[in-house]
Amino acid sequence: MTDPLAIVRRRLVTQRLAGEPLADAAAVVRWLGAVQAQEFAEAKWSLAERSHDRTDAAVEAAFSRGEFIRTHVLRPTWHFVARDDVRWMLRLTRPRVHALNAYWYRRFEIDPPVLARTHRVIEQTLAGGAPPCTRGELADRLGAAGIQAAGLRLGYLLMHAELEELICSGPRRGKQHTYALLDDRVPHSPSDDRPRDTAVADLALRYFHSHGPATVHDLTRWSSLTVADTKTALQVVGDQLVVEDHHGTNWYASPTSSTPPPTTGGFLIPMYDETIVAYQDLRVVLADPPPRAGLLDRAIVIDGRTHGSWKRRLARGTVVVEATLFAPLPPRRVAALEGAVARFADHLGLRPQLTTLQAGSR
Repeated sequence: MTDPLAIVRRRLVTQRLAGEPLADAAAVVRWLGAVQAQEFAEAKWSLAERSHDRTDAAVEAAFSRGEFIRTHVLRPTWHFVARDDVRWMLRLTRPRVHALNAYWYRRFEIDPPVLARTHRVIEQTLAGGAPPCTRGELADRLGAAGIQAAGLRLGYLLMHAELEELICSGPRRGKQHTYALLDDRVPHSPSDDRPRDTAVADLALRYFHSHGPATVHDLTRWSSLTVADTKTALQVVGDQLVVEDHHGTNWYASPTSSTPPPTTGGFLIPMYDETIVAYQDLRVVLADPPPRAGLLDRAIVIDGRTHGSWKRRLARGTVVVEATLFAPLPPRRVAALEGAVARFADHLGLRPQLTTLQAGSR
């Protein structure tokens, strides 16, 4: 196994940030398997950077058409999942997500009778061609039926309904998210019922092809499956992956991703991007140490190294990207950062403006 920088550069290519982008946003979701998406706007930018659907409007339109779905799967948080993958991934991972949620189910007195009543009210509300409902509208209907549905309790009631294949995302109504019946958004397919061992192997292969090089611990973190599950999956997929040893740890990757590129360009990495959340053993290679914690939520990555963090603000047709750098950048890396800012502005349909600060200067 090569050095950490080589690993990160290879990941940028396998994740399709560097190199040839994928055809559209749905293809990105399908390639990655699942994309963490509780921060909706940032998750859309994550898809746009990897595809020819460069604009926010194009990604939003694909989401509205149901080409990919936003639901709770893999872990107790929202993910984008391709329409054809939703049901089998839910069936594979929901036992683990329910187990992770068990404390909260008990704390909020969410028991089988409450869940049965909740599911019945939601189904009656959304059935028969009824339009998708917002979270608040479903809360009102549940409250009218005598079910306490507010705050975190409401969140766990709706998450349970998602995990049990009752509801999923509908098109947004303005800036509000909606829920629709999963049966109305995602047709059933014979492949939904694949055997569990097959599903585990399929998920592992998808992960290592799109996220490798990575370790067993990386996969278990990303998928919430057990180490035993992932080791069994690796035995099944066999020679479809290459294995490289680094100080006694096995790293797995697609056979086509063995040579790291010397440069990969500049990127404004959004919060909860797959380059960060999908790994446990190695996430970033720092160009310089950050002077304080909390500066890596949105990373500035140039040629594989993290040089700082960024945030945005909107001002009269302009998006201002404020870059907090750990150290001054040489001209070539400044140009790479400016290119990333220009792509982000194009994504939003706004003019770009870059401002830079040195970390610790305030």
